[in-house]
Amino acid sequence: MSHHDSSCPSCGKIFKDHTSVACHMSQPRSGCNMLLEDMINSILPGEDHNMDSADDEDFVGLPRDVSHDPGLGGEEDFYYFGGGGEDIPDGNKVHTGEVIDYFPEPPLAYEDGYTFLGLFDADENSVYQKTNLYYPFSSRRDWQLAAWLLHSGLSMGKIDSFLSLEMIKDLPLSFRSARELRGRAEMLPSVIHTSHPTKSPVILYWRDPIECITSIFNHPLFHHHMDLTPRKIYSTAERLCRVYTGWMSGNDAWDMQSTIPKGATLLGTILSSDKTNITALTGDHIAHLLRISLSNIHMNVCSKSSTNSFILAALLPVPKFIHKKKRMKGVLEDCLIHQCLNIAYFHEARKFRLNGIDKLFWWDYALADPSQFLTPESLHHLHKEFFDHDAQWLICAVGDSEIDFQFSVLQPITGYQHFYGGISKLKQVTGRCEREIQHYIIAISVDAAPPCVIAAVRALMQFWYLIQSPRIDEEDLGHISGALTEFHTNKDAILAAVARRGKGNRHIDNFDIPKLELMQSIIPSICNSGIIRQWSADITEHTHIMEIKDPARSSNNKNYDTQICQHLDRAEKCRRFELATSLLDHGQRGEEEGLDLDAEDSDIEADVDTEDVPIDPTQHPRQTTNYFVIAKALQHQEVGSVPVPPRSFVDKRTAFHLGYDPSIRSITIDEVTIKFGLPDLQPAIADFLQREATYGHQHVHSISGPRRAGSNAVLPFDKEMDFHDTHTIKPAQTLNCVPPNNPWILGRYDTVIVETSAGYPWPSSRLLGHTITQIRLIMRPIGKSGVQWSWKDRFLMYVQCFDFSNDRDPTTRLYALKRAKHSNGNRMGDIILVSQLRAPVQLVPHFGATADKHLSAYNS
Repeated sequence: MSHHDSSCPSCGKIFKDHTSVACHMSQPRSGCNMLLEDMINSILPGEDHNMDSADDEDFVGLPRDVSHDPGLGGEEDFYYFGGGGEDIPDGNKVHTGEVIDYFPEPPLAYEDGYTFLGLFDADENSVYQKTNLYYPFSSRRDWQLAAWLLHSGLSMGKIDSFLSLEMIKDLPLSFRSARELRGRAEMLPSVIHTSHPTKSPVILYWRDPIECITSIFNHPLFHHHMDLTPRKIYSTAERLCRVYTGWMSGNDAWDMQSTIPKGATLLGTILSSDKTNITALTGDHIAHLLRISLSNIHMNVCSKSSTNSFILAALLPVPKFIHKKKRMKGVLEDCLIHQCLNIAYFHEARKFRLNGIDKLFWWDYALADPSQFLTPESLHHLHKEFFDHDAQWLICAVGDSEIDFQFSVLQPITGYQHFYGGISKLKQVTGRCEREIQHYIIAISVDAAPPCVIAAVRALMQFWYLIQSPRIDEEDLGHISGALTEFHTNKDAILAAVARRGKGNRHIDNFDIPKLELMQSIIPSICNSGIIRQWSADITEHTHIMEIKDPARSSNNKNYDTQICQHLDRAEKCRRFELATSLLDHGQRGEEEGLDLDAEDSDIEADVDTEDVPIDPTQHPRQTTNYFVIAKALQHQEVGSVPVPPRSFVDKRTAFHLGYDPSIRSITIDEVTIKFGLPDLQPAIADFLQREATYGHQHVHSISGPRRAGSNAVLPFDKEMDFHDTHTIKPAQTLNCVPPNNPWILGRYDTVIVETSAGYPWPSSRLLGHTITQIRLIMRPIGKSGVQWSWKDRFLMYVQCFDFSNDRDPTTRLYALKRAKHSNGNRMGDIILVSQLRAPVQLVPHFGATADKHLSAYNS
């Protein structure tokens, strides 16, 4: 292959130049186009999608022209990884006015080395794969069936039963039994070897960590998602305010790069360790996983389980000790993990609140400072701390029965968990459940708990909230420090209210809580290692199912650790074999079909054959629908091919999507007035049309003032389509607008923030130029037959607004709202465009010290 040829980084097809590759990947129906979008435009949960620019990121990647031959290149064959200002890694967008200082002597990436395909070609069976790429299987179809069976989780007996079917026997398979299938899987190119050198009953299954790091580093899927150059980001050219994002933006990476030899590459490793039960309900089998990844991988990619960025480095032993003291058993386990056992030292260490381990595993690691590399983690240090302590303080202060009732009568919000049984007796609470409780608990407890207790817990929650930001500058650090100071100022009120209790409801008069003590080190950790969001254990917790529980279910319930390791080795072999054969197979087909595949790409209709899709594609199992892309595509469709107005559209930074079919296709204004309980609907529509005629279609409609039109105003239409959905299962941003029915006897109407004045962009303007309203009706007017009227076909909604003060409550920092009413006592409402909607809002009723017992989730 000529070095001047270019290949698609997704499918491996060969093209004559980079322009041809770009044309190929830009085809709207191209599978490569979708892969590029998935891998590059990944969005963290909760992160706003940038609508201002289509391509605002470039990536620092590995060399493109890498030889497949194993070996080490000469010193002159390297690539320079210095930052030029335009190469900004994923997750570190350059905001307006930001300045970046890159490390002056960045690492050098050498051209030759042990690459992914080089290791594949170096396998002992590679000689057979020159004639049959899928050896030890007979063909791609043979491999596809084998891969499906190996990933299916079927037992060996069920696989044998499947292969014994007469129809399957007629297939030209290379295997006829489950044992033969697994034998061929073991012949696939090897992965990182799992070892257990000890002969004692306590067995350690481990992999060489250097091989693990190498395997991740040379993986093709991370090719353009590696960050190798330390940098310092500043919010302005004066370099007065530092900005922290990923690990490479912190002080540690800069200092380490200064210490190692010039041109050396700094790779940061992430270790995640946790125990999980292998069996459920019966038995006490436990597995202790140690997983490893690279902090150089872009945060948006590393945080997704589908990318397999974390690999298993070891299965740590979980022995059963017979020591009579339970605490000593824990010390012995720690000693075993750290390869140290010194009982005499333990008794003296307790006096200084040490755990009795004097030689930790990192004692001889270069540049290893535990105060810096042991970073905070949001799942356990934040959300678990909240439920174990903060929530329990408020439960004690309010009363468990009262707080349970108030949680149970909150109106359900689509996409969020509803606590029908309250929160005081929850067991095995997940991180998502803890986050849902955080949304409501302050507003619920405000009148039933002492103000200083509310202030302390609210300040602590503000602290947790701020440190989870994907981008933190030094001004933000000041707010974080202020929230922590406010908590310490008010925390004594928690003890005074006897709200801190332990087992047996025993009062505790101190704050000796390790997770609270950890808070003082969070700001230094952000400065040294970047934001804590990148260290979340969510992904590694999720892999307990895939890497422990699922393999254990397919075992014979004996020697779990051995069979789990064998299962994971086979699964990793299958994944890497599938990826390698897909890349090589595409490359071979590209050569056979010719290299002139540029301008008129023949793959527009079907860029990737269904047989070419990998068995285990690294795509998100649940992708968030991008309605910005859908709305843009609808604008370029042929007239008449899509409904008008389109159900998906964009206004500024907000995308909208309405159901294709309206819930009520045609209904008169009078019927709507009665069904939805809107007596001023007809004059509100008349006022809206008058404003449209006066100010034009681009006018931003406000909600205020008396009605200009009378209740019998003549309208150019008498029917409309009505949109509501009583059984929506959409994500959290779904909004409901449902007339009274059972069990929603008062209707189900969600609250939103709407734009009421132009020139105030959301969300940077906060509530300036916006107001909070309740959606009472979503509609599309249908003109009268034979009546000409000036109307741009759009969706409208009738909303009723709330009055609120710009000053928040000093204790809760929340806004207090009340219904806006006209002088005659009627609720203030108006017709506005659906496109003026900006964001949903969750309202919590003002219960007082005790909630009305007549309330329910459907009338609160």
